Amino acid sequence: METMAGPQGKILKRLFLALNCAVLAIGTCGSPLIMRLYFVRGGARIWLVSWLEMGGWPLLILPLAVAYSRRRSAQGPSARLVLMDPFLFAAAAVIGVLMGLDNYFYAYGVARLPVSTSALLIATQLAFTAGFAFLLVRQLFTSYSINSIFLLTIGAGVLAMHTSSDRPAGESDGAYYAGFFMTLGAAGLYGFILPLVELTYKKAKQAVSYSLVLEIQLVICLFATAFCTVGMLVNKDFQAIPREARNYELGEARYYVVLVWTSIINQFFFLGAIGVIFYASSLFSAIMIAVLLPITEILGVIFFQEKFQAEKGVALALSLWGFASYFYGELKHAKKEKEAAAAIRPPEAEMHQQQGLP
Repeated sequence: METMAGPQGKILKRLFLALNCAVLAIGTCGSPLIMRLYFVRGGARIWLVSWLEMGGWPLLILPLAVAYSRRRSAQGPSARLVLMDPFLFAAAAVIGVLMGLDNYFYAYGVARLPVSTSALLIATQLAFTAGFAFLLVRQLFTSYSINSIFLLTIGAGVLAMHTSSDRPAGESDGAYYAGFFMTLGAAGLYGFILPLVELTYKKAKQAVSYSLVLEIQLVICLFATAFCTVGMLVNKDFQAIPREARNYELGEARYYVVLVWTSIINQFFFLGAIGVIFYASSLFSAIMIAVLLPITEILGVIFFQEKFQAEKGVALALSLWGFASYFYGELKHAKKEKEAAAAIRPPEAEMHQQQGLP
């Protein structure tokens, strides 16, 4: 994996990590809101929304073109147009199909559940990610990371205490519980996909740069989109789009605006997630998603007038506490590593003496 050595490299790594965290935050909070807006205003095509979740892949062409231009300037005509090897392509294709299935599960849940409830269930992916990260990439846990997972999970449990009061008016029991379990399935599957992406990076037989990460994301998006395209064809969604647009509550033009922004915001989410995995870990990516849950809850209250009970405030406090615990543990771990490196490094005078220098 590409490394950034030295103090300057570490600063750059932290800056890129912060940038990807910001991109992930936009996607995490914005995705359920824009998708829910589609459904509450008259949209009903679940496969269409699943397709849109990764249909924004053309946005990746611009940064990839810039990266290739820089390689060509540095290496000349011998610069490779595509960096990934067949192994990475195959791995990304498999992950893409899984993502397509996960997108359908998630879209089905958003169609049936309020933002607050679906966000609550998606937060359970933290526990799934932690388990799969331990099995697939041998993720090491400290008391601080375990405490963080515990607090965030408890926060989700607190929110679960009054989910029934958020049930949409007119929603049948069957539809509500189908959405409930589909969303839970989406959380479990995504909790498996995040460590799988990290494992792909680790098993790569070539240096993994951020340009290569973008290529992997592009292939994942292509195969996820292809998977959902099959679903749209079978469900005849393409023929239904013009009719649905004409009957949309916000108007035909705004219908297409909602579709476009659904695609863009979801691309922010997935691009931010793989970037955080690259610069940190799949567990940290999952923790970022979980800690943004209360913010999504608040936005759901603001935009969709959903109820904000006292337990949501408690969940917010627990989430912030868990996030602080994780970062405090990371800072202590970094300090110990620095002290350990200084302890085994001989003093300059001793080094000179060992080398026969004055």
